Amino acid sequence: MPAIIEPQGPPEPGAPAPALWRRLAWFVGLAVAAAAATALVAYGMKALLPPP
Repeated sequence: MPAIIEPQGPPEPGAPAPALWRRLAWFVGLAVAAAAATALVAYGMKALLPPP
């Protein structure tokens, strides 16, 4: 069975950095995913509390 993910390793020294829009897209995507996960856990924990 062929490998689905091939190891890449770190970029070579002197290699050009990815485009700014790609780096910003990753940053925004990770920030939104982290906020959504935090909200999901918070609302889940809030649902476990007894009513006031």
